[in-house]
Amino acid sequence: MRIRNGSTSVVRLLAVGLLAVATLGFVGCSSDSDNESASTTSTPSTESTEAPAEPLKILVSNDDGYNAPGINALVNALTALPDVEVVVSAPATQQSGKGSNVTEGELTATEEKTLDGYPAFAVQGTPADSVNWALDGGVDMKPDLVITGINSGQNLGKIADEISGTVGAARAATARGIPALATSLGSDSTTDINEVTNVKAFDTAAGFVVDWVKEHREGILDGTYSGDSPLLENLNVPMCTAGELRGVAQVELAQTSDRALDPQDCTSTVAQPSDDITAFINGFVTISSAPLVQVGG
Repeated sequence: MRIRNGSTSVVRLLAVGLLAVATLGFVGCSSDSDNESASTTSTPSTESTEAPAEPLKILVSNDDGYNAPGINALVNALTALPDVEVVVSAPATQQSGKGSNVTEGELTATEEKTLDGYPAFAVQGTPADSVNWALDGGVDMKPDLVITGINSGQNLGKIADEISGTVGAARAATARGIPALATSLGSDSTTDINEVTNVKAFDTAAGFVVDWVKEHREGILDGTYSGDSPLLENLNVPMCTAGELRGVAQVELAQTSDRALDPQDCTSTVAQPSDDITAFINGFVTISSAPLVQVGG
């Protein structure tokens, strides 16, 4: 009996010991789990709560036609920007020198592509027609901005004001309260602007257009540049056969066309130019405010 009783006591002691070990193990596991839970819930979220950027909707047109190298370079540069939507509506054929002229009657357009294959609407009409056609429902977008060009040849002084189809197309936009930028690349009588080496200059000009868009984007989207007196600017980039572009000059539109087609001298040291023609032929990229209402033909 003692032996039996003694064995029973040993068994009881072993059982109590095992129970204690099991209990401690359970408590330890629970503690680890709780700590992991606490650690998980205290980690801050890394998900962004910022709203996506509002897209800038741009209508692109010109007066050289939908398949010109200038509009091709412009579209390539604009579509490379983030949060931008681009639609092209341009004349079906070369329409330089048409100013703000419009065609009476119904306009027609076909679906085409730029030189690098971007979709474009080719409008049978003038530069202003191509913008009006788009704004009258031809495209499924209400643009925040219209950019015209990049024109083959500068548009300065009275040439810009009176006969430029590039500026005329931009004016068609501002007539609807939409801000617009007319853009051109310089040339002269000795320059074949369609040569491969010169076509690359359109990419340089497009870079200045992109800079302008970035600078004005916020004001365009918040309506600062829209309304009864919308922003209309005229940007011209010289073609440098020697030297380098000398910077950007914000200057007045010249009240003449004298020397507007002269070669550009990017080695010039002329400083403080008084107007867009003087600045341009001395190697400066020019930005000028163009009158909203066309004067002349």
